[in-house]
Amino acid sequence: MHEQGGLTVFSLIRQAFHRPRVRLHEPLREVAWNGSTLHLAFDGHETGAVALDLDGTHFIDLAIDADGHARCEWPYSPSGRERFDVMPRRGRDGTRLAEQPLRLEIGKAGIGVAAPDATPPLAPLAGPARCVPFGTDVTARDVAIVVPVYNAPALVERCLDALLAHTHGRARLIVIDDASPDPAVAPLLARYAGMAGVDVLRNPANRGFTATANRGIDAAGRADIVLLNADAEVGPNWLAGLRRAACCGDDVGTATAVSDNAGAFSVPELEQANALPAAWNFEQSARALWQQAGLAYPELPTGNGFCLYIRRAVIDQVGALDEAAFPQGYGEENDFCQRAAHAGWRHVIAGNVLVGHARSQSFGEERRRSLGAAGMAVLRERWPGYEAEVGRTLRSFERCTLDWRVRRVFAEARAESAPRPRLLWVGKDAPATDDADIWTLRANGDANELVQGGVVVAANRWKADDAEASYRAVWDWLQLHAIERLLVTERKESVAEILCRLLDVPILDIDVADAAALRDSLQAAQASVRTFVR
Repeated sequence: MHEQGGLTVFSLIRQAFHRPRVRLHEPLREVAWNGSTLHLAFDGHETGAVALDLDGTHFIDLAIDADGHARCEWPYSPSGRERFDVMPRRGRDGTRLAEQPLRLEIGKAGIGVAAPDATPPLAPLAGPARCVPFGTDVTARDVAIVVPVYNAPALVERCLDALLAHTHGRARLIVIDDASPDPAVAPLLARYAGMAGVDVLRNPANRGFTATANRGIDAAGRADIVLLNADAEVGPNWLAGLRRAACCGDDVGTATAVSDNAGAFSVPELEQANALPAAWNFEQSARALWQQAGLAYPELPTGNGFCLYIRRAVIDQVGALDEAAFPQGYGEENDFCQRAAHAGWRHVIAGNVLVGHARSQSFGEERRRSLGAAGMAVLRERWPGYEAEVGRTLRSFERCTLDWRVRRVFAEARAESAPRPRLLWVGKDAPATDDADIWTLRANGDANELVQGGVVVAANRWKADDAEASYRAVWDWLQLHAIERLLVTERKESVAEILCRLLDVPILDIDVADAAALRDSLQAAQASVRTFVR
């Protein structure tokens, strides 16, 4: 510990940041907050880590250094609200180290005492959100979904049916049977072969996962690619979410969904099979992440091929997957992403896109471990810094925020609070339905307002000489508030329609004559925007 005039550096920090009014428990002896950094000081012999709960839910584990200090920088509030409560603990779910939670506020020094009121709901992560740049057409590039198949017909059927139910917009589906010995696979795939936009291919002999994926990449022509495992299950808005993530920056090369069971892409707990809320089905859980996970898009030096969006420009530059070194997969996407990263491309996690994953159904757990070990040996030889880079980014603040928001959403899940689709209506006299939440975009004097349940959620002042500022605000609202559909009674090529079309928000033509007409027209309109129809 360094000394300055008889005072420790931490004492000086504490004086500058204000002394907390909360009683601390040993071994924690000092805490300080300067509006962006939380410092904790422990008794000299304390080692290991301290866990921080945020608004009652575990957020992060901090290492205690040799001087007994732990530190956490907060570039923004993970809850989306400026004030939040922190409780330090001796390890996750361990003993509390403060009598009451510490009340912190972004941008304001000093520590207050948390009030005993209810935890406020999550708010959008406006500050760190990486919204699609204004005016970008996320549908401009063709997309081909490539699904290599090997046995496991029940999971293949679940995968393909989920794609039919939840894919909208311009896309092509390429399903390739890698000479599955299971006799149920061929007749199953034959049921999808005649559908518009669906190509079912078959390898005459087994070629392995990577070669089969490369065949699909080649068959897709100039389209961007989504590699999707046949044991995966997509949910609402999945492709729109990946498209937007891939369009959030010119140098974004891949975007990977999160999952209940996909190693480093598992949420809320890394490298674990995570149970979804018992009160919700998969579709509801996926919609909850669409609405609440945020758009910070954490980065890793790799993606994951269970559900991986790849821009065609990346393939053009670094080539396809290495089927010679990784014939059965398990490392091929990591190697591909490392080649791309060394060429200047970044890899993001689309935390608002949840894709279920059964994992290891084609090979089994033991075979998966064996293949994984072999693939990692190749990666270590080719990319010696890869594992260290994964370790550096895997616990980033953005990733901890994503995991924390999912952890909290799942912990608070109740049947009565199951998320419903958010549909946008422009103007007055918005229709009502029990099957969705209707949000309204309205003019109120010289302001544009986004309203939900009678509450103004966001507002922007209209300026006749700067209309684009209002258009930009609506553009961001559509993304930050996870609007799924725009409702219209007639097409007018309005600003809202144009912005929604660019962001891949389907426009539904509805009849609002009465409740029955609304219900029937909504169902018909939803079906009409699906990409693949039997």
